[in-house]
Amino acid sequence: MKKYLNYLIKGIFAGVMIGIGGTIYLSLDNKMVGSFLFSIGLLMICMYNMNLYTGKIGYIVVNKKSYLIELLLTLIGNFIGTYILAFCMLSSRFSSIGDKAKVICEMKLNDNLISILILSCLCGVLMYIAVNNYKKHSTSIGKYMGIFMCVMVFILSGFEHSVANMFYFSVASMLSWNSLLYLFVMVMGNSIGAILISLYDNKINK
Repeated sequence: MKKYLNYLIKGIFAGVMIGIGGTIYLSLDNKMVGSFLFSIGLLMICMYNMNLYTGKIGYIVVNKKSYLIELLLTLIGNFIGTYILAFCMLSSRFSSIGDKAKVICEMKLNDNLISILILSCLCGVLMYIAVNNYKKHSTSIGKYMGIFMCVMVFILSGFEHSVANMFYFSVASMLSWNSLLYLFVMVMGNSIGAILISLYDNKINK
């Protein structure tokens, strides 16, 4: 039971970190700088061994079936964490970021689900590469560069990160059945992208 609670708590903390990254991004007008600083969220998650769904789903390829429980609790924790951070921001002097988030969320909801799925798959690929590079690279510069480059690319390209979008929909006060459907498709897309690149990394590239 303690093990499962740890999965959930680590997921909540990771969601908070992504929310902090999202807050930084929404607070700045310069997208290049915002995307660079957003990376602090994933960096802290990797450094402090937190559980981020998009960073863990690819490893389903090399884990047992019981890993599914960890993934599910991680995803739930990520949602809780992003919601908590969104609630905190809306209760602070940073509440104006909700208006910026609303513009972003409306753009996403006006897109079609096939497009969302494709963009989410590409984000999933980048997230696996970022996390896997952090795990395997022997130098600090190599570890950090992988994270910052992959995060900047997915943000500036407009790819869809399901956990980041949990924060955006929450802080925009736009959680609904429709936005949850879009989040579900984003989760599926992130999963497909991460699993495909993981299959290449662990099964083909040997």
